[in-house]
Amino acid sequence: MSPHADRRKLLLALLLLGGFMVGETVAALVANSLALLSDAAHMLSDTASIAFALIAMTLSSWGSFGSYTFGLKRSGTLAASVNGLTLTALGGYLGYEGITRLIDPPEVGGLTVLVVGSIGVLVNLLATWILAKANRDSLNIEGAFQHVLNDLYAFLGTTVSGVLVLTTGFMRADGLAALVVAALMLKSGLSLVAESARVFLQAAPRGLDPAEIRSELLSDPRVTGIGDLHVWEITSGFPALSAHVVVHDHCDPDAVRKHLSELLDERFDIDHTTIEVARSSTAPAAERIASRGCPPLREASR
Repeated sequence: MSPHADRRKLLLALLLLGGFMVGETVAALVANSLALLSDAAHMLSDTASIAFALIAMTLSSWGSFGSYTFGLKRSGTLAASVNGLTLTALGGYLGYEGITRLIDPPEVGGLTVLVVGSIGVLVNLLATWILAKANRDSLNIEGAFQHVLNDLYAFLGTTVSGVLVLTTGFMRADGLAALVVAALMLKSGLSLVAESARVFLQAAPRGLDPAEIRSELLSDPRVTGIGDLHVWEITSGFPALSAHVVVHDHCDPDAVRKHLSELLDERFDIDHTTIEVARSSTAPAAERIASRGCPPLREASR
């Protein structure tokens, strides 16, 4: 999927949701519905999240410049963390308001809630379908998608609450719908924050086990030790690795480096590698590597 195609999908979803959000806000105030107002607030965060995603997509495409040797590739991860934080904050606020309305339920215009909620379901189904076709391996796009998907769930809950209020007069249905939405927002928000934190804290990408990578490198009979091994993610879909490799004195370091680079690319899909290869007689002491807080050299068990 090309970045240009993803950008068009995000822009289309932004226009679709932004236009509906304005009308829903007016309807929420007229109907005095917290469920509708919570959906409108969520849609505001949706449009903001998509706008952030579009900006981040542009910034992350820039090449390296000045002191930014990786460019601004983590802009997308930053946008995803902002999306996660806004979802979490809104979820907490709506949860509080929902509990308040359960205790003291106000009058709610059930017909308005039902009509607007039904239209919202259709609008968000279309927006969800559009974003589902984009590259969701990107944490940036996944953050925007989660916002819209949660909004779809919210409108489903709002529509049900409108039916209950209209047919039974059960005003607390509005508060209950808001609580369901709040729970979904908290779940998605915290998940996005956690995934963004993994990238910022330079944890190994999900699906890549440093111990397995170390074992694979040590399987080369020319390699006697691996030290200073780091596996991290520059941004979504951009894993990187650096390592210090010790080989037997009679081996050609360049040949070993070339083989290990190809192995990492084919076996683990890591093509951004920095591998320092040294012969046993000239390798740095394991204690010096460990003193930097890095994994020490480990002799291969043969």
